[in-house]
Order: sequence, then structure tokens, then C-alpha cells
Amino acid sequence: MELTQLVQTVAIYALPVLFAITLHEAAHGYVARHFGDMTAYAQGRISLNPARHIDLVGTIIVPVAILVLSKLAGGAGLLFGWAKPVPVNYSALRRPRQHMMWVAAAGPGANLAMALAWAAVFKLGDVLPANYFTQPILLMAKAGIDVNLILMLLNLLPILPLDGGRIVAGLLPSGLARRYAKLEPWGFPILLLLLFSSALGVILAPMISFSYRVIGTVFQI
Repeated sequence: MELTQLVQTVAIYALPVLFAITLHEAAHGYVARHFGDMTAYAQGRISLNPARHIDLVGTIIVPVAILVLSKLAGGAGLLFGWAKPVPVNYSALRRPRQHMMWVAAAGPGANLAMALAWAAVFKLGDVLPANYFTQPILLMAKAGIDVNLILMLLNLLPILPLDGGRIVAGLLPSGLARRYAKLEPWGFPILLLLLFSSALGVILAPMISFSYRVIGTVFQI
């Protein structure tokens, strides 16, 4: 791939990736505040300003590296990344186990909302008269849908410390939840193993495909 094409690809994905990752974290903080934990609010983490959430490695270097390497290889890599985790004081929540589930679900929920918003942008760009900006808008909207669906479904996997793991821990009886929580140190190694073995793509592909069909049906795109 030529350098110009790489720069164009990074430019198209930059805004969707930035907001997908950072608003995911901001949503956690907002819901935590709603249920009584003011930690994230006190640290200024309930903000739409991406600069408050950016992690140099997880928000910029890793997504760009995956994007560039996948394009150079001629494939479609599983794009993912992370922001600075929003601090949540579990004991400050009014009903810790139940409310932690909602705090965890807020991140994927934000990604779903953004995927739908980008789908609306795509539909708008598709129906309005074509102009110089039409193609870039369509490409960026498509990237926004891709990125947010991947992050939503990835984070809903039942692996601690992912959001799906937090939700499962809240649904389990107390005894089972405590035993399940002991698996958390193994979560990140398991995730890396799934990623580098390509198993993660195999697991997520049907869910991404189904989500795309639903969005395509709703927005007629």
C-alpha cells in the first residue's frame, strides 16, 4: 500500500477510533456517578473531551499499528484499543453488585449508540446530493460503524476484566461470583492468546455480521 493510501486510511479511522474508545470510558464514569460513586467525576473523567481519556499506547499506537499492519498485509485486522480506565470505587456504589453491572454495560451501550449515530451519518451521506465530501463522509461513517461494533462486542465477552465479565460477575450468586473474580488475572493473557491465534476474530465475526445486518435493515443501507 502506498504511503498516501496509508495516511488516508489513518485519517478516516482517527476520529471514529478516538471517540469510540474515549466515550466508552466516559460512559462508565457517568453511570457510576448516577449510582453514587463520584470518583470519576472528581477526577474530571466524565467529559466529552478525548484528551482526558487518551492513553498513548492503547488509544493511538496500538490501533494505528493494527490498522497499518492489516492494510499492508492486505487483510482486515481486528481493530481494537483502550483508553485510560475510568476509576470506579465499587464500595461507593449504592448497591455495589447490581450497580456495577450497569456501570460495566454503559461502555458497550455507548459504542452501540455511536454505531447507530454513524449509521445515520452514512444514510444521510448516501441520500444527499453527491459532492466533494460525500466519499470521505461515507468512508468515515463506515469506519465508525466498524470500530464501535467491534469494541462493543469485544467488551461484552464474558472475560474479566472486560465489561462482559463484570456483568457476568454481577449476575452470578455471591459465592460463584467470588470464585469467578479470581480468574481476572488470567483475563488479559487469555484475550491476547485469542487475538494472536485469530480465534478472537472467529468468535466475533458472526456477531459482527449479525449486527451489521440489523443496522442495515434499520437504516436501509
